[in-house]
Amino acid sequence: MQHKPLTLSLKDGRSAILRCAEPDDAPALLECLRAIASETEFVLNYPEECTWTEEQERALLVGFARNPNQLFLVCCLEGSIVGSCNLELNAKLKTRHRASVAIALRRECWGLGIGTAMLEATLEAARARGIAQVELDYIEGNARGRALYDKLGFVQVAEHPDAVRLRDGSSRSLIFMVKKL
Repeated sequence: MQHKPLTLSLKDGRSAILRCAEPDDAPALLECLRAIASETEFVLNYPEECTWTEEQERALLVGFARNPNQLFLVCCLEGSIVGSCNLELNAKLKTRHRASVAIALRRECWGLGIGTAMLEATLEAARARGIAQVELDYIEGNARGRALYDKLGFVQVAEHPDAVRLRDGSSRSLIFMVKKL
């Protein structure tokens, strides 16, 4: 799925570009995702689990670009990829009214409006495709993420207890949220 590039005016006065990921973004995107995994426990991978190669990432990005039911956006700030957001539309007849969204953002960019812009762009793309319901899940304790999802109209509908086990042995729930479009 394609999306026109957008210029974002950030809360700190800088500008960023939100655009579709391209195969040549593979090295920078891997670097970004590994950094995010080291900055927060609210993603499903630890940094050492981010072991896919540039070739694997490139192939994934080629697949996203070719698939009319997938959108993969990246946010570029001062020449670096600082976040990503993807939208996946269900293709089966009984569930094609639904889509799922996921987002990741470097800690240094929290609070600048990038997360809101990325999610709004994916919601707009879902609406344009006739999607009636967008879904996401997040790891319990992610108060910043939860505030963003609430602000954009997502509603908690379920909780999967003990779905995530951290290194210290503690468990966290996955919270499932839905937004009707």
